[in-house]
Formats: sequence, C-alpha cells, structure tokens
Amino acid sequence: MRTDEMRVRMRWAMGWLILTAFAAGASAQISLGTAVDLALKNDPKVRMSEAAVEKAEAALEETKDVYVPTLSANAGYGQGFGVPTSLPIVFSLTSQSLVFSFSQHDNIRAAAAGLAAARFALKDVREQVEEDVAVTYLNLDSDRRALAVMAQEHGDASRLVTIVEDRLNAGHDDRMDLLQAQRKATQIELNELNLQDEIAQLSDHLSRLIGLPDDRLTAISTSIPALPNVQEAADNGNETDSPGVKAALAGAKSKQELSFGVNRYLLRPQMLFGVNYSRIDTGQNDYTHYYPFPPNASQNAVSVYVEFTIPIYDRRHQDEANEAKAEASRAYFESEAQRDQFLEGRKKLRRSAAELEKRSRLAEIDQDIAQEQLKTVLAQLSADSGSSSGPQLTPEDEQNARLKEGQQTIDLLTAQFQLSQAKVNLLRQTGQLEEWLKSAAAMSETAPTGSVTH
Repeated sequence: MRTDEMRVRMRWAMGWLILTAFAAGASAQISLGTAVDLALKNDPKVRMSEAAVEKAEAALEETKDVYVPTLSANAGYGQGFGVPTSLPIVFSLTSQSLVFSFSQHDNIRAAAAGLAAARFALKDVREQVEEDVAVTYLNLDSDRRALAVMAQEHGDASRLVTIVEDRLNAGHDDRMDLLQAQRKATQIELNELNLQDEIAQLSDHLSRLIGLPDDRLTAISTSIPALPNVQEAADNGNETDSPGVKAALAGAKSKQELSFGVNRYLLRPQMLFGVNYSRIDTGQNDYTHYYPFPPNASQNAVSVYVEFTIPIYDRRHQDEANEAKAEASRAYFESEAQRDQFLEGRKKLRRSAAELEKRSRLAEIDQDIAQEQLKTVLAQLSADSGSSSGPQLTPEDEQNARLKEGQQTIDLLTAQFQLSQAKVNLLRQTGQLEEWLKSAAAMSETAPTGSVTH
C-alpha cells in the first residue's frame, strides 16, 4: 500500500475516532497535523475558493471552445397560404465555429490569468486557515498548561489565607494582611475562571474550524513541532510575495488582457466557418405558385460558408473599451498597494518578533529567579532557626514565594505563546508555514491522535 494512501486511511480513522468521542460526550485530544488536515477539508472559505478555481477553469475552457464547432437542429412543420416569406424548411442542421478573431487570443490569456489568480487566492485562503488553526492550537495548549499552574496557585493562595488567619488569631499579623491574602486568592480565582472561559472559546473555535461544532477539544503538546528562531524564520523564506499579493497581480493581468481584447475589436476582421443542411417541403404551401421550382429538383439544401465581419463603428463598444482600460489600471495600482502593504507588514512583523523573542527570554530569566528565590526560602525554612542570625522566615513567606513563582511561570507561558504566534505569522509571510505543518503531520502519525479522555 502506498504511503499517501496509508496516511489518508489513518486520517479517516482518526476522524471517526474523534466523532465517536463526541457522540459519547467525552473530550477528545487531537493532534495539530490532524486539526489542520480536517480544517482544510471542511472550512467553508476553502470550499468557496475551490469552487472559484473550478469556475475559473470552466471560464478558460469556454474561451477556447469558441473554436470548437457548435451543432444545432431546428424542425417545424405547418401549412401556409399566399405569398411565402421564407423557404419552407422542415428541419435543418447547422454547425458554426469561430476561425479567427484578434480579441479572442487576449480573452484566452485573460481567462488563464484569472485561473492563476483563483489558484493563488485558494492558496492564500488555505494558508489563512492553516495559520488560524496553528495559532488557535498553540493558544489552547498554552492556556491548558497555564490553567494547571493556576490551579496550583489557587491551592497556594488558599493555604496563605489559612496561615494568615492563624497568625492573626495568634496576634502576629493584622487584619490588613488577611485582606491582602484574601484579595490574592480571589484574584487568582477570577483569573482561573477567565482562563477557563478562554479555553472553552478556543476549543469551540477550533472545533468549528475542523467541522465539528463542539467545545471539548484538547491539544496534544507532543504533536507541536519546534518552531525556528526569529532569524531563521525571517531569512530562510523563498517567497517575495504572499499568495494574496500574487492573486491580486494575476487578477490585474487578467483585467489588462481583457482590456486589450476589447480595444482590438473595431476595424479588425473576424472570420466564422459554418455548414448548414436543410430539408425543404413545398407540398403544404403555395411556394411553387410564386417561385419556379422544377418537379424533379432536390429538396435537400447544403451550404458551406466562411463569413468575414469587420466592425467599423460601435459607440457602445468603445465605451466598454474605455471602461475596461480604466478597470485594468485600477486593478494594477490596487495590487501594487497591496504588495507595499504586505512588504511593510512583514518588516514590521520581523521587528516585533525579534522584540518578543527578547521579552520571552526576560520572562524565562524572571521565572528562573523566582524559582531560585523559592528554593532559598525553602532552604532557610528547613534550616535550624536558631543558627540563623538574619530575619526569620515564616510559612507565609513560603506561600508568597510559591505564588510569585507561579505567576512568573504564567507570564513565561504567555510570552512564549506570543512569540510562537509571531513565528507562525512570520512563517506564513515567508512561505515556510506549509513545510512546518508537514513536520506536524508527520508527528501526528506517531502521536496518540484522537485519544479520548473522560
């Protein structure tokens, strides 16, 4: 069995397992690669863009098929009296096709450019969906880990309140210390509720992206491949323009070719080729009374012809040509403006990503400092209090150190997610996002994708 076929079957099995999990009312874990794959198959924006590509392909074939002869048949029978106004044709077969036109070659090139624009637009939409899934997935994973840290903070804050209450009853603390401890505990509870709401929203958004309207999806950290550093993400890209910019440029070229075709209409010959066969019946009318028709003459008529047409004056068509020319100019300048905006945004993103990388490093250092401070507090508390000449530490100091370390951990997770989001955006703008997601798809084949947790 081929590798691609095995991957397709594996993805179908994963999707079925996820659907089974939802039907059972359980939360389902889904890998990043599988989430991206399902989103590209189910997202309405991708389906709309695929339909636009099919329409552009049909439009291109339509411009070429004008050279393919058409065939039509007409039939009719009746009785007439008086002077005949036309030949008494019982039925006829007509075939006709375009042989030459100055405008048609431009129309074909315009349709081809339109197809290229539709394909670039489809690629741009696919990358938008991939980026949305990746950022949502990273955010969901980061929030899930932050929630675990916050749950530990909740326990530390509750213990701090209990310790301060005991010290207040013993006369070592005042009521202000208790109020501050209670405020810390309440603030952590509020942050925990807000984070749970955000996780539910992210899960719901991810579920809708992949076509499963549910909010019980959870991320698998091991299915997320490592992101390159900012310098590598900025320098290793081989794309000068985004698919959206390329789609705009191709669309402008399509309108320009269409404008050329419309402007090459007047005073230029067009040639048509046609064949006609007709069957004539003079028995049910007075045709032979007015026009000579020998008794033994054939009632079959065949004609083969070449028709030349030279448009000389058409004011309405000239107005259409001017309109098409103006529309082509507008599309060209619009694509240039879109390119400038894209290049400016990419440079700005590179600078902000480099800044976020430093902020993430600062958060990591702050978290290390908080851990070292916690270790110091724990070491001093475990040492003999009589052997220390410095200020005596209390269990209240331990809980405060734990809370500080937990907060620094949450700040680190937030900074790391913001940096990861910037890297994903940068990978997309430099044309490397799809390659990174391929590594995620390879990891999803070995990760426990689609596993169910109750």
